[in-house]
Amino acid sequence: MPAENVLFVCIGNAGRSQMAQAFAERAGFDVRSAGSHAESQLHPEVVEAMSELGFDLSGRVPHQLSDEDAEWADLVVTMGCGDACPVLPGKRYLDWNIQDPIGMPIEVVRQIRDRIAGLVAELD
Repeated sequence: MPAENVLFVCIGNAGRSQMAQAFAERAGFDVRSAGSHAESQLHPEVVEAMSELGFDLSGRVPHQLSDEDAEWADLVVTMGCGDACPVLPGKRYLDWNIQDPIGMPIEVVRQIRDRIAGLVAELD
């Protein structure tokens, strides 16, 4: 079982980071996700794509990134939040260049979902 606390950060915490959190939870990580500018709800196309793999994200609510989240994390994985992402000494950082699924056709959201699943599987 992975030992690190992993924080996934994107802009709205309504798509990419929520998918990554779900995959990482299933893999046994201690995990959180957050957005640099959290939205009010998850993107419906993300909820649909994840439900196809048995993940129920319908009850999840985007979370605004806080200092406490950044301090908690050992590994911070960023996905497009740019300068708004926290940089703290002693943390490990990965930046995943992943397209934002907002408003994308379900076929594209599935491709993004599958890419995120592969990247989460490579974490150690």
